[in-house]
Amino acid sequence: MTSLIACQGNQKESLFVPLRPALLLGKREPAAMAMQPLKVYADRRSQPSRAIIIFCRANRIDFDEVTVDLFKAQHLTPEFKSKINPMGQVPAIVDGRFKLFESHAILRYLASVFPGVPDHWYPADLFTRAKIESILDWHHSNLRRGAVTFVLNTVLGPSLGLPTSPEAAKEGEKLLVRSLRTIEYVWLKGDAKFLNGNPQPSIADLSLVCEIMQLEFVGDDRRDRILGPHEKIRTWIENVKKATSPHFEEVHELVFKVKAQLSSAPHLKTASKL
Repeated sequence: MTSLIACQGNQKESLFVPLRPALLLGKREPAAMAMQPLKVYADRRSQPSRAIIIFCRANRIDFDEVTVDLFKAQHLTPEFKSKINPMGQVPAIVDGRFKLFESHAILRYLASVFPGVPDHWYPADLFTRAKIESILDWHHSNLRRGAVTFVLNTVLGPSLGLPTSPEAAKEGEKLLVRSLRTIEYVWLKGDAKFLNGNPQPSIADLSLVCEIMQLEFVGDDRRDRILGPHEKIRTWIENVKKATSPHFEEVHELVFKVKAQLSSAPHLKTASKL
């Protein structure tokens, strides 16, 4: 069912809020959920994995968390790639006979199919939803690319036995900082509490904030240097934490544990100064 739109000059007025796709295709029945709980394949050191777990917890979605240890390359085993995700990445989900990977696609699916998820996470209104989609599309080539490049080439790369590049770290940091500025000036205008000025968080808020939390790995000094000039970003992060508490804190416990381990490893301290 599509929405009915009346055009008045250059203004578009929505006369009918479209039904969620899940309402047209059918929500998961409670009985089916009990028989076949959702399986989430994740590593909590992975920022998109954390976003999926927090979303499920915050919305009381029953699921089994299956840990896939990235540091042990469990995501690259033939069994995982043949049965769960041929791309060899986390997160991935198995919902009965349905399998899905890519975190943004998973968040859309969970918000649309599972009953009881509040509309603000992935609004039924197509105009509001399109604004969220634009942020999600922007995320991968900008904020995520900058954060991943920076963190891998400072601390996580050495811990995984990967080569690092000082030049790549610098370029990643530049893109990361530009991305933070973009978020502030485009999507957190004025006194906006969440992206697009929404009063409650969407899946875009959760995905992007989990990305920024990767900066915990590089240590307090570097994190504060990058986030320090961005008061709106820091306030927004706190707003997302509060909106998803206590799940946000619990899911990020491993991040802070790894952070402590990294800070105490001499060879990783050296790499972090690149």
